[in-house]
Amino acid sequence: MARVGLTTERLVQAGAELADEVGFEQVTVSALARRFDVKVASLYSHVKNSQDLRTRLALLALEELAVLAADAVAGRSGKDALAALGNTYRDYAREHPGRYAAGQLRLDPEAAAASAGGRHARMTRAILRGYDLTEPDETHAVRLLGSVFHGYISLEMGGGFSHSAPDTQATWERTLDALDALLRNWPAS
Repeated sequence: MARVGLTTERLVQAGAELADEVGFEQVTVSALARRFDVKVASLYSHVKNSQDLRTRLALLALEELAVLAADAVAGRSGKDALAALGNTYRDYAREHPGRYAAGQLRLDPEAAAASAGGRHARMTRAILRGYDLTEPDETHAVRLLGSVFHGYISLEMGGGFSHSAPDTQATWERTLDALDALLRNWPAS
């Protein structure tokens, strides 16, 4: 029987908060049970195991980020839309480091199909249409943006840029400028 007050949604939300506090890799069913001061078995009517919990956290993070990104890029185009998307990802990672890490989890095909990952790709492709890219270059550009955004954010969050000048905000802005210039002048195949 499920413990009164415990729901899957409440557990996932608590797991997301825990991920932001201690890191995504530290989130387990046992850690969540300790947070609620219940036995681990009490949670198994809501989540199958720690992998199921992590998958649910990834889905939550992707959904939250998709909503924020859609709001940020709405009505924008070109560099303005590109910067809005990148800034949304960076801000989310700063505010929710554990959730951001969860959003990078490799999902099984069924979970991936149910995730907001497709919305992220469609938003990115919509931005890229403003740069007149056609396939397969559009796909190459989607991968480039994901790599640059995630790579920069991961290095910054890990302290990789903390010991040198200029400050990371200036480098981020130059990175967005460079991406915009590259997309406007995409090399011919």
